[in-house]
Amino acid sequence: MRAIVPRRSPKYSIHWLVRLLIIPLQSCGTTTDFTATHLQASSPFAKELAVIVNQKDPLSVEIARYYQQTRGISAENMIVVSFEPKRRSLSPDEFQTLKAEVDRKTPETVQGFALTWAEPYQVGCMSITAAFTFGYDQRFCAKGCKLTQPNPYFNQDSTKPYTDFRMRPTMAIAATRFEQAKVLIDRGIASDGTNPKGTAYLLSTSDKTRNRRAPAYEFVTQQIAPFFNTVVIKSDALENKRDVMFYFTGVIQVKKLETNQFRPGAIADHLTSFGGALTNSSQMSSLRWLEAGATGSYGTVVEPCNFPQKFPFPAIAMHYYLQGNTLLQAYWKSVAQPGQGIFIGDPLARPFGK
Repeated sequence: MRAIVPRRSPKYSIHWLVRLLIIPLQSCGTTTDFTATHLQASSPFAKELAVIVNQKDPLSVEIARYYQQTRGISAENMIVVSFEPKRRSLSPDEFQTLKAEVDRKTPETVQGFALTWAEPYQVGCMSITAAFTFGYDQRFCAKGCKLTQPNPYFNQDSTKPYTDFRMRPTMAIAATRFEQAKVLIDRGIASDGTNPKGTAYLLSTSDKTRNRRAPAYEFVTQQIAPFFNTVVIKSDALENKRDVMFYFTGVIQVKKLETNQFRPGAIADHLTSFGGALTNSSQMSSLRWLEAGATGSYGTVVEPCNFPQKFPFPAIAMHYYLQGNTLLQAYWKSVAQPGQGIFIGDPLARPFGK
């Protein structure tokens, strides 16, 4: 990860943020027939989520089937597509054809997408979740240390991103084995409406290049601590904690991850260059967070440099999550420039929803 020193303060400064933030079913095989009856939505937002499934990928079909059954996704919101799986990226041309098909099949009421695979995770110079959200658009990419097209949903109160901004935020229910996906989905459902107790851990690390979010931690504690237990720890690793609800850090590899216990619905990520290269990262893949017990994570798929704008702002993610937003809504609102980053987890997880 290359360090950068902006010539001028970007509009997403801490001062700018201060102004705005005061405020048990079994899989039914790999058939692609998703017609189902007697499904009960597990969330008021389930009817607004479309699930995209690759019928050529048995794991994608299995994940989609289970998510439909447990989350109560209607048949018309199950979007079946077909492309060769088991590759890390799609070409922009292939993706544009795929996206046009998805758009034709998507009901107007849908506000967001869930993908049911870990590969592919990239489209050209964009992450696949950003590409499904905005369409393939090189303004969301950067060659070298440059800022990119901003996210219109950033720090917005809206829970209707398609209605209000003509974009459908996307999250991948990412896993390399069905058992991992099932545990993740079950964990998201178990979190709903529980108003869990726990702690938000903000780690200030010795990695000066990747510790870019630490200067804002004091602001985070000022805004969030009155509503949720929030602590700042100067350390490269969290160890033996049993109440992790939020975990934000900046390192290449997160050590001692297996010693901690995450609460259902937990959000966790690490600021580094290639956490979003889910299946072949030279650093720690963001999948490790989900495998350790988190319900949502984020990472970049190409070199972003260490602009904080290209990673989640902890204060914003926590603020909207605690307000009752879904994981998909709160996490997407927290990244100012998400074109190079992939969101993974259970999009409908809503631990603080009523």
